[in-house]
Amino acid sequence: MRLRLASTLLLAATAAFGSQTAIAAPVKNVVLVHGAFVGGSGWRPVYDILTHDGYKVTLVQEPLTSFTDDVAATKRILDMQNGPAILVGHSYGGAIITEAGNDPHVAGLVYIAAHALDNGETEAINGKKFPNSAHPFVKTPDGFLYINPADFPADFAADLPIKQAEFEAQAQMLTSASVFTANIPEPAWKVKPSWYMVAKSDKIINPDLERMYAKRAHSHTVEIAGASHSVYESHPKEVAALIEQAATGAVK
Repeated sequence: MRLRLASTLLLAATAAFGSQTAIAAPVKNVVLVHGAFVGGSGWRPVYDILTHDGYKVTLVQEPLTSFTDDVAATKRILDMQNGPAILVGHSYGGAIITEAGNDPHVAGLVYIAAHALDNGETEAINGKKFPNSAHPFVKTPDGFLYINPADFPADFAADLPIKQAEFEAQAQMLTSASVFTANIPEPAWKVKPSWYMVAKSDKIINPDLERMYAKRAHSHTVEIAGASHSVYESHPKEVAALIEQAATGAVK
């Protein structure tokens, strides 16, 4: 009788341990969202590291035509995931993941020099409270914005090789000015765990604004010295490490 009871208890303990192990398993899906003026190809160095480490990585190529369109493009990719995912946003992509992050597929959020807006805020409003040090954007007659190619290397990509920065300046995705005035009634960072990377030499988003976002969201935060707004390209190892930290810490 005692032997049978001991065996039963051992089986129960083993089952419970196995269940806890399954729950604590790292999230293996990662979805990357680019910001304004650039496409998803800039994520390639981060993608290579994450896929090498066993993660399934999918990139969102949002059209940058409206906030609604960009969130819809992100949710479309989230719907394709076969389990929980870490949702990562750079720059304006942070606004997108703050809205799309309410999707049930999302286990955690990672902001890379990105906007983490609250209800009633917009990127335009916060940019006035925490002015950046970049040149003003250029606006087309039909309401799209871009960075003057002559200013792009210093303003957006100061820590990238100059030839790469000049190429990206000429390969910009023009972005609807309307996206910078989008409001997010229910920010996902209020209910989902988050991680934040501050680019300490960012000229597009004031690093103090980035710090405010991270502190308010109680994000696990790292700061990268000398990093420009292109930190996701110039410091892929640190970015990938933060994403992997989120995948381990955001248990769903």
